[in-house]
Order: sequence, then structure tokens, then C-alpha cells
Amino acid sequence: MELPIQPPYPPSEARSVNEIPRGADWLYEPKWDGFRCLAFRNGKEVLLQSKAGQPLGRYFPELVAALADLPEHRFVLDGEIVIFSEGRLSFDDLLLRIHPAESRIRKLSAESPATFMGFDLLVDSQGKVLTDLPLKQRRQNLVQLFRRFPAKGTVRLSPASTDRKQAEQWMRELGTLGLDGIVAKRLDEPYRSGQRTAMVKIKRIRTADCVVGGFRYAEKGGGVGSLLLGLYNDQLLDHVGFTSSFTAEQRTELKKIVEPLIGGPGFTGHAPGGPSRWSTRRSSEWQPLKLKLVCEVSYDHFSGDNFFSRGHCTSLSNCFYSGRTTKGKSAAFFARGSRT
Repeated sequence: MELPIQPPYPPSEARSVNEIPRGADWLYEPKWDGFRCLAFRNGKEVLLQSKAGQPLGRYFPELVAALADLPEHRFVLDGEIVIFSEGRLSFDDLLLRIHPAESRIRKLSAESPATFMGFDLLVDSQGKVLTDLPLKQRRQNLVQLFRRFPAKGTVRLSPASTDRKQAEQWMRELGTLGLDGIVAKRLDEPYRSGQRTAMVKIKRIRTADCVVGGFRYAEKGGGVGSLLLGLYNDQLLDHVGFTSSFTAEQRTELKKIVEPLIGGPGFTGHAPGGPSRWSTRRSSEWQPLKLKLVCEVSYDHFSGDNFFSRGHCTSLSNCFYSGRTTKGKSAAFFARGSRT
């Protein structure tokens, strides 16, 4: 592919902050709940690259075709692949695309077509590299490029605003639209490939009290590796994820707490499985517990298959251990729908 920027090319990244930044130097954008993607086009050749530098084209043939049909024949776009379902973003539909069978992917691409939301332009239609320009100029070039594209096509311009009130409105509408949060970018910064210095992200973090239905031992050290979390569904405790971000001291402390509870019913509904596409090394061996321990966790997403998740991982890996209690509460308190 004859372009001045070649794949794999590390996209710019954002660091997490707790508050939307203020000031005239910021551009605010929705944070799409999808797959980060760089789209390379040279003639009829199109390549989609993931954040990790892996090819994505085989999983989204409809996007490859749409990008190849655009009137401009050369560009490199930074954006996000999303799927809309009933007016909301559906990350679960995206996950279904990561499938080995081409026939399955073709079927899903027809039933639930993906959309590419473009939010930065790295190489323009003349083959000029724009990464050294400030974002303010790159955004102007991006808008001009998209004026030549179909307005309601599969490849769309991601909205952006310098008005903080608009960012606050997007933040309020996260639940309705299925957005992942807000991104704020410095207007005077060049494109920082592989760095987290030019933009920040703000996510809505929620909390939930979950029943600890079991645990797994750590691979090293003999402490607790992860707590397996559950919520009640029709009086049955379903496994909904795990939390594992503990210090070495906490792992030892937790071992003393959970080992006396070994031997209980554990998960009476959906139980934990073994290795998955997200964690091929995970052991299927776990210890069921008496249902007396509660753990408060924080999370940013609860997927359609009833699992806490963050990004691509169907797990509670993004949740942190913030406390425990053995005070009795009714099963209804820990039922689905009690998350805040």
C-alpha cells in the first residue's frame, strides 16, 4: 500500500480523568462504544487496522466495500467501528463479528451492518501527511473531506464541539445512546501517535453490590486471584463477572476471609466457565462459597449477555476492590436492576 503512513500505525490514545476539562483550547467528542480503527485507502485497496495493529477488514466486509466506493481514492482516517441496534450502540453485536467463519460474518454484516465514525484525518486525499498539524486544522480538513462523502452513508463524520455544555449533554445521554463517555482533545496539539498527551477521556463509572459466589486462587503466591461475582435472577444466583485488581496484601487477607466459606452452594444459576476467547489461560477450577460475602465494585458497562465488561473484555477486570461486608441484605437487593 503506497501511502506515507503505513500500517501498523499506533493511534493516539487518551488518559482517563474524572471531569470534563474547561477552556477554549478543547474539542469535545462522544466516546463511541466500539472498536478503534484506522482506515487506510489507496486506490481500490482498503485496510482496516485495530488499536493493537491487527487487521480488521475480514470481520467488517461492508466497511471495506463502503470505503472503497468513496469518491476520494487516498486517505488515512482515524475513527471507531460501531453497530447501531434500535437506536443504540451495541458492543455485543460487534463482538459477534470476531468469528472464524466467513459465512457467519457475511450473514451478520447484512443483518447488522457496521458504521465507521471518522474523527481524525492523518493523510488527506492528495497524500499529504497531516499529523504535524494542530487538531484545529486537521478537523477542518476532515470536515471538508466528509462534505464529499454521502451524508448518511456507512462512513460518517463523528460530531464534535468546542462547547462544554454540548459535552455535558452527551454525558447525560450516555445511557440513552449507549455512548462510552466523552473525549476531550487539545485543539493546538499535533497527532500524538501511540501517546496519551493530547487528549483525555471521561467515563461514567457506576457501582454495584454483588454477592461473592466463589473465588479462584492466584497462579502464584497462594492468595486469592479473583472473586467471582453474582446477581440474583429469579432467586437463582447468576455469575456476572469477576474482580481481580488486588494488591499482594489484599490477596492474602482475602484468602483468610473466603476459605472458611468454602463448601456453599456457590452459583445456583449460570455458573462460571473455563477458558474463553478473552482469557484462554484461566483455569475452570473455582471454589464455591457460602453466600455470605458482598463486594462493592465499580464498572463502566454491563453487556447484553449480562456480564460486566470494559472495552472488549467480558469480565470485571476494570472493577476495583473497594470494600466488603457480611451484613445481611435481602436477595432482592442483589437482583438484576439494582445496579446504580
